[in-house]
Amino acid sequence: MVGWAIAVHGGAGVDPNLPHHRQEEAKQVLARCLNMGISALRSSLPAVDVVELVVRELESDPVFNSGRGSALTEKGTAEMEASIMDGVGRRCGAVSGVTTVKNPISLARLVMDKSPHSYLAFAGAEEFARLHGAEVVDNDYFITEDNKGMLKLAKEANTIMFDYRIPTVLSDTCGASVENPLQMNGLPISVYAPETVGCVVVDAQGRCAAATSTGGLMNKMCGRIGDSPLIGAGTYACGLCGVSCTGEGEAIIRGTLARDVAAVMEYKGLGLQAAVDFVVKERLDEGKAGMIAVSRNGEVACGFNTNGMFRGFATEDGFVEVGIW
Repeated sequence: MVGWAIAVHGGAGVDPNLPHHRQEEAKQVLARCLNMGISALRSSLPAVDVVELVVRELESDPVFNSGRGSALTEKGTAEMEASIMDGVGRRCGAVSGVTTVKNPISLARLVMDKSPHSYLAFAGAEEFARLHGAEVVDNDYFITEDNKGMLKLAKEANTIMFDYRIPTVLSDTCGASVENPLQMNGLPISVYAPETVGCVVVDAQGRCAAATSTGGLMNKMCGRIGDSPLIGAGTYACGLCGVSCTGEGEAIIRGTLARDVAAVMEYKGLGLQAAVDFVVKERLDEGKAGMIAVSRNGEVACGFNTNGMFRGFATEDGFVEVGIW
């Protein structure tokens, strides 16, 4: 028996001028979801059930970029993706291109539990959802007025926007970012603050699980798939640990970030925090990202090379923390 532990995130990369009320709103959502996970763990719910429960709640709140409140494609629609992984047997399920399923993370769970496959996308994922009774809604459900405004700004700037929570006028923050543009696959982007959500859990039996969900990038090309649904890139769980990543998806994919944490723990003998630090430092090249992780020993860890990361942690011995910077 080990002590349980849980970590949640709402994305790495935060506008340094994010209004205080936005910061507090995000922290309140993280705290609520963290407490939901704590209650579930105290009730002896298995780790894989807890990560699904918590991410469902994050998807249902428009504060972060997943489910309701997802970033919009170049056509003004929401195309969502999610993945879940159970460290017991390394079972996994993932979906991409979901446009009507209310909770993509639960569809990923259905793929894991009810299909012979690990990954379904677009029309196939939607058809599978209806076959198995997943709750569906109109695409408009996922679209907020904030995101309509940020898509308009992205189109006017002719760019992919990572941060769709920056105030809806081009502030000095945006201007500074344009003067020193970050790049994604060699192309400039104007601002950076992705807000994918994720949860990692180890339960009292030492079982690890991870789940990640996102709407992707503001003004992304239709059909673009990021790291969040890719097992080993955005999400990974095994007997050693559970990991959920957030940030520049293309860089996370290239570095197979989530799997690398487990790999350096296994092959280099690093502890959890040391493994996270190593991967963030050595595997991102010029990319920007962050991650949360738990180990089978009841540890929690996080790492990021951005201004901040929306995050929360709790362990059975009473440690609780919610932070951004």
